[in-house]
Formats: sequence, structure tokens, C-alpha cells
Amino acid sequence: MVTAGLVRPKGRLLYKCYGDLQQASRQQILLPLLVAGSATGWFRSLLVRGVDARKDAHSNLLSKGEASSLYKLQFHNVKPECLDAYNALETEVQKRLHLDQDYPCAVVGSWNTWYGEQDQAVHLWRYTGGYPALTDCLNKLNNNKEYLEFRRERAKMLISRRNQLLLEFSFWNEPLPRPGPNIYEMRSYRLKPGTMIEWGNHWARAIKYRQESDEAVGGFFSQIGDLYVVHHLWAYKDFQSREETRNCAWLKAGWDASVNYTVPLISSMESRIMIPTKSSPLQ
Repeated sequence: MVTAGLVRPKGRLLYKCYGDLQQASRQQILLPLLVAGSATGWFRSLLVRGVDARKDAHSNLLSKGEASSLYKLQFHNVKPECLDAYNALETEVQKRLHLDQDYPCAVVGSWNTWYGEQDQAVHLWRYTGGYPALTDCLNKLNNNKEYLEFRRERAKMLISRRNQLLLEFSFWNEPLPRPGPNIYEMRSYRLKPGTMIEWGNHWARAIKYRQESDEAVGGFFSQIGDLYVVHHLWAYKDFQSREETRNCAWLKAGWDASVNYTVPLISSMESRIMIPTKSSPLQ
């Protein structure tokens, strides 16, 4: 509020008023969390323990804690003439890793990008047990002559590749195998540094508007690789289903506010439509 009789330059006065309005708006957002004594998720532990979000790691506040699995997201850009051979080779390797209990990893989903970067393969892996499981798996693979030969053959088919290590948001459902046919949309958001906690705060409530049609597959945030990156994975029967489901969300009271508050946190965003490979648990 501006004190009566207080003389200030016009620019500072406008800035002060804007700051008051912004603060009041944030208080309205956080108020339901403060009074909801039965609330669950990362924000409850944040409030109960009195942790300052700026003094604790995002991974501790946003993920499922000790029960969290570690995920690896791979993007492989394949030579156009090699895509079919690449898919066949990846399918064979994934099957062998699934059958071998010595490797604490499992493929969650494998896709080819349909709309977005062409001739691209996307793989999502889960390491149950976190970083120790990842290290154990990598050590074993590096001593597996058959796997090393697979990597040499795969390298001949690739133009480029990159990956990220991810954690899953505590308020998202775990990605589980599902029958098809489906198309999958991966919406990737590069957030402004310092806004991940605020993003989680809003999406912890916004996700309820997008789960009624069973389109929500999983939500993740990066730990290694490109940082301050969020990936939301959705499944739809087809493009028309996607259109209708997304339009339906706008009819629900509260969804528009969630979008309004999260858009300013985004630096850039990307959407890719993907088709699952034959061996993908997410069909």
C-alpha cells in the first residue's frame, strides 16, 4: 500500500504499487497451501519442516525422495536411411537388458519423433536405486563385449546424440506400461534459473486438471545435462483426442490461472509428437 501524503518520483511509485500487487497475488496462491493441513507432496514437507526453498536442493523438495528412481532421457538423431535398422538393433538390446536381472535398469518407453526433429529416436530409461544403480549398470555394460559391439554398430547409424539425467516430480503419476495405439507428446520447458520451485508449486495443483482422461504419463526435471529443463509426457489416442482433451482443460475453473502463472517462468519450450516403437512398454 502507498502511504497517504508520501511524495515519491512517479516511476518509483508505479514500481512500488506493482510490487505490492505482485506480492499480494503470490500470497493468494500460497494461502491454500498454508491452511491445507492435510496437504501432501513436497510443499507440505517444505512448510512443516520450515525449510527455506533457497537453502535446500530442488531434488529434495520436488522429487519423491528416497523412493525416487533416476531416469535417463536419450535423444538420438539417426541417418534417415538407417532408421529401420537402428530400431531393430535397439529393440534387440532392450529385450536382452530386460531379461538380464543383473542390470538394474529398464526402458520405460522408446519412440520415433513424428513431428519435431525428424529421424529422431527418443528413449526413457529408469534406474531403480538411483545413482548407485546407474553406476553399477554402466560398469557392467562397459565390460560387456556384446554391448560394446552394439555401440560400435549403432555409432555407424547416428548423426548425433545427447542425454539427460532426470528425477520425477512427486506430484506426477509414475510412468507405467500402457496398451496402444497412442501418440505421445513430450512438452519440454526450459525455465528461467531460480524458478523451478515456483513451477512445482503451481503444477502440484494444476496436474489434477489433466489426469481425468488418463493422458498424463509422467513429469520430470533435469539433474544433469541441460539444467532447469522440465519434460511433461502425455498420451493421446490421436490428434483429435489431443485437441479435445486440451480444450476440455480450459473449461475447468483454475486451469487458466495455472497457465497464467507458469508462462512467465518459461524461457523457451518445445513440443514433439512421438510414435512408440514395437518394443516400447508405452504403446
